[in-house]
Amino acid sequence: MTAFHTLKPSTLSRDAFVAAFADIYEHSPWVAEKAYDLGQDASVDQIETLHQRMSDILLSADHASQLALINAHPDLAGKAAVQGQLTQASTDEQAGAGIHQCTAEEFSRFTELNDAYKAKFKFPFIMAVKGSNRHQILAAFETRIHNSVEAEFKCALAEINKIALFRLLTL
Repeated sequence: MTAFHTLKPSTLSRDAFVAAFADIYEHSPWVAEKAYDLGQDASVDQIETLHQRMSDILLSADHASQLALINAHPDLAGKAAVQGQLTQASTDEQAGAGIHQCTAEEFSRFTELNDAYKAKFKFPFIMAVKGSNRHQILAAFETRIHNSVEAEFKCALAEINKIALFRLLTL
């Protein structure tokens, strides 16, 4: 088990807890609120325990809440990234994958894939990009665009939970 480096969740008030964990799930503080409301003890001071709690909250949420959370995520190499409108976590994650170093052709391909993906699935392509590069991300995009809507919805939730773990590990 891994303890948090910068805070001890079990000692936080509800407001402080929600503030600390509000963007672990992109623009979705309701996950942190529900995690706090389940009760606080020393177990939540372990990253894996809090992550499992938050993951379970997302996976047990109704479809509309899950879809809203998926839609809160930005496009990879999309307009928000170009215009500097991402959360700091998303900016760091995309930069770590080298997305900001795309050639004009790669950027164009990201745009085409983002548009085609959203047209088919009605939500953005989600991938936990930490440890990946832009070539691997494009390859995943090319493969996953052929999945069913149901398979991609489940995949998006799984990727969001991976992103959440990566974000928790930075705290």
